[in-house]
Amino acid sequence: MPIKLSDELIQLQQATVAAQQEAQTGPYSAEAWNPWLEAAQVSQNAITEHAKATDQSRFDVEAEVKLAVLNPEKYAEKKRKEAEKAAKK
Repeated sequence: MPIKLSDELIQLQQATVAAQQEAQTGPYSAEAWNPWLEAAQVSQNAITEHAKATDQSRFDVEAEVKLAVLNPEKYAEKKRKEAEKAAKK
């Protein structure tokens, strides 16, 4: 069964990745890493709530969100194949 994502989940994960990249540009400090950790917590909470609300596996939702953000070409290909498979039914 295809995993359903919301635009909000993708945007939150994109914000987390951007905050991570920013945090890692300089030496470690709790102050520099705090925005990343906060963004990650918001994203994780949203993933958990989305999984519950849509009756999907939390693990699968998180994996799909990360694939969409970290490897958009592979995600697009996966979605194309899912659409082709659904069209054949």
